[in-house]
Amino acid sequence: MNKKIVKYSELKKQINIDTLKDTTENLAYLTHYLHNQKNGISQHYQPQAEEYFKNVVNEPLQQYLTLDLKFDIPFPTPETPKFTFIDLFAGIGGFRIAMQNLGGKCVFSSEIDRYAKKTYELNFGEVPFGDITKIDENDIPEHDILCGGFPCQAFSIAGKRKGFEETRGTLFFDIARIIKEKRPKAFFLENVKGLRNHDKGRTLKTILATLRDDLDYFVPEPEIMNAKDFGVPQNRERIFIIGFRKDQNITDFKYPEPLQKDVKFADIKEDKEVSVKYYLSDRYKNTLVEHKKRHAKKGNGFGFEIIDDNECANAIVVGGMGRERNIVIDCRLVDFNPLSKKRGDVNKDYWRRMTPREYARLQGFPDNFSINVSDAQAYKQFGNSVAIPAIQATAEVLTEKLFKE
Repeated sequence: MNKKIVKYSELKKQINIDTLKDTTENLAYLTHYLHNQKNGISQHYQPQAEEYFKNVVNEPLQQYLTLDLKFDIPFPTPETPKFTFIDLFAGIGGFRIAMQNLGGKCVFSSEIDRYAKKTYELNFGEVPFGDITKIDENDIPEHDILCGGFPCQAFSIAGKRKGFEETRGTLFFDIARIIKEKRPKAFFLENVKGLRNHDKGRTLKTILATLRDDLDYFVPEPEIMNAKDFGVPQNRERIFIIGFRKDQNITDFKYPEPLQKDVKFADIKEDKEVSVKYYLSDRYKNTLVEHKKRHAKKGNGFGFEIIDDNECANAIVVGGMGRERNIVIDCRLVDFNPLSKKRGDVNKDYWRRMTPREYARLQGFPDNFSINVSDAQAYKQFGNSVAIPAIQATAEVLTEKLFKE
């Protein structure tokens, strides 16, 4: 007799999952438990998950788990995982997609931004835990690989070599304390290219000394990797830091070579005419032109940049002139009537911003990745994300080294 199947989407409606309103970790406990109910990891989440479910639904959770739970989501966990990993500073799950594509199972995720958590849950059926600084490292399950794209922060006493404690007060410290307690077989960290020269190089020096000397991992020299070398038309350089626990007997690591593939904006351009809302107003276009002229007179290159269809996009970033560094000309617009009179007339030169979906494609997100937030949030989320193809290519080398037969 076949077991009745219950869909995650049905369970979600009953619980009324709303990451924007939830100020507790209850939804994180519940969704992590649902993903791990059939393995030993469930013990980390079960008590809180069962208590929360009973309070909300007024029925025991185990009653539902006698049924087959189907995760009807865009990116389900591999059915027969090859390894486990945790997803720190998870954002909207760029690392997770890369690792799941290689056969990995995520056993813990953490992200502080509530809108990013909403997007993450929509795509993976899991609500990440919140502020990493408030999470006890002992509450995190055992895992093979720790993943995280952490912020770049200076150390207040960098260079004085007080060891592990020197990093206290930064988010890298939270990565270090988790590595110290859980001793994963490997880690994969990502940061901005500027980390290499941050605080005159002292920040990176302190990070590497902590990982190599205090935590006793083999850490090859970090590498600057560019997204455009791995199949997406975005000139995005990031520093990758890989490490292996020394009992894995790995003493060398070669980062993947560029694919030597010609990439251009046309590869990821929207197939059809896009909404007039993405087209610049005449007034704003003229402001950008004048702004660039002023800076040109001063001898610098600040200002907007137009990306031709056969060119590679600049790095998508959050804030500043981020979107204006990736203006495109798209002559398919038919109706020039603006959605809001406040913005003024739409420019007739067909200048527009890239759309959130184009941002997603520039980072290597598949088109079935669900976006259910405002455009402003979507630009921020994709701008803050990792470039999936570069992560996956590097993680593939890492996992082949780690789990070679």
